[in-house]
Amino acid sequence: MGFYDRLVDGFARTLIGKWTFFHVFTPLDRRLMRWSNGTLSSALGTYLQGNVVLLRCTGAKSGKPRDIPLLAKPLDDGWVLVASAGGQEKSPAWYYNLRAHPHCSLLVPHRGEIACIAREAEGAERDHAWQAANTQYSGYTVYQQRTQRRIPVMILAPEKQT
Repeated sequence: MGFYDRLVDGFARTLIGKWTFFHVFTPLDRRLMRWSNGTLSSALGTYLQGNVVLLRCTGAKSGKPRDIPLLAKPLDDGWVLVASAGGQEKSPAWYYNLRAHPHCSLLVPHRGEIACIAREAEGAERDHAWQAANTQYSGYTVYQQRTQRRIPVMILAPEKQT
């Protein structure tokens, strides 16, 4: 890990870093990724080696489409999303959206938009997915220490085309 990577990684784990990523990079990436069909994202995307995706899901209460840039860990034929919310006591809204409406899509850099079905990982599958996600970004461990809740792990599998 180079100097820039260590700098961004350390900053992302802090409370001010969490605020910056949620309030600056997320709105920027939401627009930039949709505009560029997933090929461009902020400095965060550069640091995370292209594993920032744009989740499009349906609002649990509103029923409206929601775009959320997230870090996704490719695993097997799908992706792992960690509902850490930076260690807040409540899971992020996208987690509740996927629980209410599991049909969603991911805008993946250099692959385009992929229709998916989401499910929450449990047991050994959760442990495996959690470990895989932590190999990509070890800050999840710090976030888990900040909260009493067990951070949910979601698996997004591509929908089978018929």
